[in-house]
Amino acid sequence: MDSSAVNANVTIDDFDSILKYDVQAQWQTPDPSSPSFDPPSTPWVMGTYHQTSEKNATVRLNFTGPAVYIYGGSGPSYGSYEIQIDGWSGIYSASGSQNASTAHLLFGSSNLTYASHQLVLRNLGARGNDTGGIFLLDSLQTTIQLAQAGATVGNTTYQEDDPALKYDGKWDSNKSPNFSGGGTSYTQADKASVSLSFRGSAVYVFGDKKNNHGLYSVVLDNRSAEVYNGESGCSGALGVTCEQMKPTLEYLASNLDDSLHTYASRTLRA
Repeated sequence: MDSSAVNANVTIDDFDSILKYDVQAQWQTPDPSSPSFDPPSTPWVMGTYHQTSEKNATVRLNFTGPAVYIYGGSGPSYGSYEIQIDGWSGIYSASGSQNASTAHLLFGSSNLTYASHQLVLRNLGARGNDTGGIFLLDSLQTTIQLAQAGATVGNTTYQEDDPALKYDGKWDSNKSPNFSGGGTSYTQADKASVSLSFRGSAVYVFGDKKNNHGLYSVVLDNRSAEVYNGESGCSGALGVTCEQMKPTLEYLASNLDDSLHTYASRTLRA
């Protein structure tokens, strides 16, 4: 990692859409929309987690950057897990004699090439001396490079009603103090789209998560389309009532050049 460059750490919460769970029904979560939900009373980022006891339950992340760190649960109930990054793999254990009082560092690497990487995290259950077989994911952290050494950087936020955003199709609005800027735009139409042209070295897109949300594609400039899932990840009895209205990361791209870029997102029917 070039420590002299202008770097930034990005926290990826377990609810963020840039994480792809192979089978969401294999994972259990709290309900962020429940009246009893109290994030400050938990050790987890935004108060949420994804937990599984299913062997081979898998979550994936594509990221660009030289570092990645994974945080989750550790204690007597936890077992082993596998980490794969590109062509490398390793097996680790989260089993311990006592439950950790804070999110436990499950894996960390800061010597990756500054390139695109594919990370796969898989629950292996109880192995060897493990006393349990559960795996709990809280969050991940990656490092992105915003600019060369000595540069000055800043953030520009576009709220959903900014005229720089170009909507196509039928869109409606919703207001809530949970949303950034107090509002959000949403659509139930197939192939409805929104786009933004911008100059910058990185782009972050945020939205909410709910079990009645669906798939959407993202195209940045002339890159191939990437497909993401807007479902909340909650399963079972929580049904469609489970919603995370706090901003979740729906898309992230970094290491962009100084030309004009275009972000375009489109809804997809399953």
